[in-house]
Amino acid sequence: MAALLTDPQAWAALITLSALEIVLGIDNVVFISVLVSRLDPAQRRRARQIGLSLALVFRIALLFGLTWLIGLGEPVFTVLGNAFSWHDIILIGGGLFLIAKAAHEMHGTVEGRDEAPPAAGRAVLSAVILQVVVIDIVFSVDSIVTAIGLVRDIRIMIAAVLIAVAIMYAASAPVADFITAHPTTKVLALAFLVLIGVALVADGFDVHVPRGYIYFAMAFAGAVEAVNILAQRRRRAARTRKGKGR
Repeated sequence: MAALLTDPQAWAALITLSALEIVLGIDNVVFISVLVSRLDPAQRRRARQIGLSLALVFRIALLFGLTWLIGLGEPVFTVLGNAFSWHDIILIGGGLFLIAKAAHEMHGTVEGRDEAPPAAGRAVLSAVILQVVVIDIVFSVDSIVTAIGLVRDIRIMIAAVLIAVAIMYAASAPVADFITAHPTTKVLALAFLVLIGVALVADGFDVHVPRGYIYFAMAFAGAVEAVNILAQRRRRAARTRKGKGR
């Protein structure tokens, strides 16, 4: 352990892998933030805590099951000359789930169902947590498979996962509160989830979409939305000043 702490290559690997895990965790944070926006305010924090705790548990469990996880890459069946592994099946299933969930939420927003007060009750909380569990599994498999390709030392992997989940937890509350306070950003977040879902399905069919393109599109759209929110605030402030001047 002491040798690992003094090894510059180990620190470089930890920093690189932590950064990658944080970037991959953005998808998880956005999904959880959208889901908890429908909960009663008192239950949002609990749902975030449970969701991110499960994300940590799944990631560490997968790390200790490396032999099984590597086996997920072995072909299971072939369709029209394309071999599919369990890893591919998980990505395709998770991507389709994301697309369906985001489309359902978008339909609810367009139909005005979001105007209803946040839902409460154990049944609603359980349904949200169940959906978080499903997507946690998908993102955990994708995250750890990526980690295996970069680092072989399980201690570095676990440290990187702990750092990433801690940052995800710190960011989840502000992101969820921001989405709740600005309804238009929810549509943008749902569009991101559709984009991520399509990328996961494409990965499952061995058509790899560089994540840099997706995150650049997300960052650009987020910047445009930030400008719109700032412009709306200034217009409201100007109307308020005019009203007081009368």
